[in-house]
Amino acid sequence: MENLLCGYRHVTRHHREYHPTDRFGWLRAAVLGSNDGVISTASIILGVSAAGASRTAILVAAVASLVAGATSMAAGEFVSVSSQADMEKAQAEVERGEIENDLAGEHKELERIYIDRGLTPALARQVAQQLMAHDALDAHLRDELGITPTQRPRPLQAALASACSYVIGALLPLLTVVMVAQSVLMWAESSISLIVLALLGGLAARAGGASVTIGALRMLGWGAFAMAATAAAGALFGALD
Repeated sequence: MENLLCGYRHVTRHHREYHPTDRFGWLRAAVLGSNDGVISTASIILGVSAAGASRTAILVAAVASLVAGATSMAAGEFVSVSSQADMEKAQAEVERGEIENDLAGEHKELERIYIDRGLTPALARQVAQQLMAHDALDAHLRDELGITPTQRPRPLQAALASACSYVIGALLPLLTVVMVAQSVLMWAESSISLIVLALLGGLAARAGGASVTIGALRMLGWGAFAMAATAAAGALFGALD
């Protein structure tokens, strides 16, 4: 009885096993969107501020950046994911036709895949037979092409997630313009934005099982570069005015 309970606990733990890759898709979209929102909006605010613009002009530029960035992210993600969905649909139709016209050949192809993964020829043949009897197309999509139902592209969902995450990221630089005195705006904007970027990088790295320090420094470095370059451009053109 004790052995049975131990086995049950082992199975229970096994079924609860969780991997960072399970959430990589949505995490990537959320972090990229928020990261772009912070960097783009903060950089534009710093550039316009360095050019000597008024608070109203800075605020208008920040709002325009938020709206343009969110719609651009949504459109880009929708087109990209739609293209991926179209490609996967076309590949599925090709596989369907090959299964209908050459079932034996497709069976052998699946066997070779399993043999290359370490199964014996006899076991590979048995696995291929059972999987193709259950759902031949699904077996080939999953094991030959790496297409699984849980990872299939969803264009509208991806577009909405990217737009929302961009807006969330852009709101902090925008609120800084409203709440901070213009005399210290550039210092406050750059400091707050860099702290948020470091937190985003560390959070993404931790959720993905990578080094938090490296993730934070990577995000921090590129964010600092973008904001410094935009501020320098603003100061240069402001001096020429």
